[in-house]
Amino acid sequence: MSVDFKKLKSFVKIIDTGSVSRAASILRVAQPALSQQIASLEAHFKHQLLIRSNVGIAPTEAGLILYRHAQIMLKQIDQAQIDIDQSAKSVAGRVSIGLATYSSSSALSLPLLKEMKAKFPQIIVHINDSFGHILSELIMTGKMDMALIYTANPIKGVTLQPLFREEMFLVSPAEMALPGAPGTPLPLSALNGLPLLLPSKSHFLRRLIDDALNRARSTPDVISEVESVPALGAAVLDGLGSTILPASVVTETSSFGGAQVRPLTTPVIDATVSLCVSDHLPLSEPALAARSVLLDIVGKLLSSHHQGIRSI
Repeated sequence: MSVDFKKLKSFVKIIDTGSVSRAASILRVAQPALSQQIASLEAHFKHQLLIRSNVGIAPTEAGLILYRHAQIMLKQIDQAQIDIDQSAKSVAGRVSIGLATYSSSSALSLPLLKEMKAKFPQIIVHINDSFGHILSELIMTGKMDMALIYTANPIKGVTLQPLFREEMFLVSPAEMALPGAPGTPLPLSALNGLPLLLPSKSHFLRRLIDDALNRARSTPDVISEVESVPALGAAVLDGLGSTILPASVVTETSSFGGAQVRPLTTPVIDATVSLCVSDHLPLSEPALAARSVLLDIVGKLLSSHHQGIRSI
């Protein structure tokens, strides 16, 4: 028995869907044949790979290890086919790039798409706007090529290249009365009792904000947790409360048009944005091209002295 890519693809699809029947329907394969493929894999590796229960199917520890390797191998064989097909043409293929929510990196998506179209029109760019810790997991399992995420702390399975630091600002409804003159820095202590809309506690930015507020002994009234930038902008502009974001997110998106933006001090809240890539999976040619373009755009961003963004 040999482990072929068909069996690995079936195995990955079963885990992704959590069901043999759903995977069989998607792959258009008879369910008994799919079960036989899994049995062959388990016989070859001499380990149980899947746990079956009333609520679905989940990988065992051995199954999870195989799943991660299978993701990498399937991605490499897909890229090999693309590289072979396009060998006589310009650089072509797919590249997936993650941009952490609520960060300045989200404002890089349009320049990135425009530059990639101009320089590498044969590369299809997939952009994912999600949470930093989820993006790093996608990098580890080979589902994504690279990501810009909050954090400079080491993460197992990936390599981080710190790119810049960005400062957080208080973003409030235009008509909200706040201490001090408009546009002047506001100490975190002034946020005590202020209605705030923030990301959930699982988000790196929320943990950063909570830590700074605790150090300032300030207790705002967190009235809602919002994971969507457009929804957050709509809530702020409607007067529900304020939020804390990088200035570029406010200036680069129409969702916050007309909101008042105030720097925060004592302490300043800032975060490191890092480029995250796999530490064991080499970048494909399209991914290398995209990384070069991305780093060039970040360099231009730093040289233009955007508000609240500075080099490491």
